[in-house]
Amino acid sequence: MATLEIHDLHVSVEADNGPQEILRGVNLTVKQGETHAIMGPNGSGKSTLAYSLAGHPKYTVTGGTVTLDGENVLEMSVDERARAGVFLAMQYPVEVPGVSVSNFLRTSATAIRGEAPKLRLWVKEVKAAMERLSIDPVFAERNVNEGFSGGEKKRHEILQLELLRPKIAVLDETDSGLDVDALRVVSDGVNRVRESGEVGTLLITHYTRILRYIKPDFVHVFAHGRIAESGGAELADKLENEGYEAYVKGGATS
Repeated sequence: MATLEIHDLHVSVEADNGPQEILRGVNLTVKQGETHAIMGPNGSGKSTLAYSLAGHPKYTVTGGTVTLDGENVLEMSVDERARAGVFLAMQYPVEVPGVSVSNFLRTSATAIRGEAPKLRLWVKEVKAAMERLSIDPVFAERNVNEGFSGGEKKRHEILQLELLRPKIAVLDETDSGLDVDALRVVSDGVNRVRESGEVGTLLITHYTRILRYIKPDFVHVFAHGRIAESGGAELADKLENEGYEAYVKGGATS
């Protein structure tokens, strides 16, 4: 069983007045088959955690460790992390002009699987996954995310998740900008992957609405760059009723 272990992680970004520490000692363990919801107010460090795990060059790790199955993730390049099984669904997916969705998906699958999928089987696999996510087949020949609506971009992210089946999936505010119908479709896609038991999910969100469709095993509250409290799904209900004010005022405890 694959395990992502984050220990005492400190991360900074460069600001006008010098390095600014964003993460101040994050400790978290995510195992395959588990779903962890990361919640917290703006500026608490949730997205910084996501992009640091993926290897974004903007973020500098100044302390701590991140391992996947005992391997040092922080020593890996971005593409090595992806091949090792770390997947990031971005809050704002970028456009990739000149690269079709079909070519992008097959190239990604080849890199992850170590060999190119057999074309006939791959076409069927992609078509079935697109149907499940209510994605028009014509999107396969469009450039990645170019001209896509916000909801279409998010469905494309989950399409990648379904096809690539990583060990650890980091979903950064996947619910952002989705209407109710799109939220259900995207959540159903995440749940299909979860039900395989092969993927550990780190679901980052401000709001509890997506947790009505994706039930977390664990909920963690981020405040001041740390995990301030952890619990089960009932913690999300507490946040729905009470908000984050107590954590913002009180500071992080762990």
